Amino acid sequence: MGDRATEIAIVLVQGDKVVDRFQSLMNAGVRVSAFIESFTGISNAMLATAPKADKVMAEAARFVGEAPMVAHNASFDRKFWEAELRRVGVESRHPFACTMLVSRRLYPNAPNHKLGSLVDFHHLPRFGQAHRAMADAEMAAALLGQIRSDVRTRFGVAQPGHELLVQMQKCAKHALGALVKSHAL
Repeated sequence: MGDRATEIAIVLVQGDKVVDRFQSLMNAGVRVSAFIESFTGISNAMLATAPKADKVMAEAARFVGEAPMVAHNASFDRKFWEAELRRVGVESRHPFACTMLVSRRLYPNAPNHKLGSLVDFHHLPRFGQAHRAMADAEMAAALLGQIRSDVRTRFGVAQPGHELLVQMQKCAKHALGALVKSHAL
């Protein structure tokens, strides 16, 4: 609908450890509304001095390489990721897993499935200002670690990988146990 990304942050995780980070504001040549400024803290003045979106996205694509992607409410982030990469002529072949969808299946007793609520529910650390890219990426990485840990302990899956997460997010809640246990064998 014409919206553009204003900030990107990527936390590179290997196993359950954060091994690298990428973050940048990005000037996409559009103004942010007062609502977005109050929601994120990102102002038009900040974006005016930020690197151009095409430069940032080319760097982000190089940083990610072929790694699979995980995000909280991934359908939202994936649309921006793919649209911005298309603008710089880079094809996105990254499969996305969604910590929100997986959490809905694993944690039906959570008060809700917003990122901050799940972080609090699991007593995970909060990072920086909510709705800023790096803070959200760090919290999503912590939630991913919690999810993997819970899948290991609850279902006996030694290495719950990306493919399993993608399958879990599509699985009906009542069939989750059978799906995950089939990966433990």
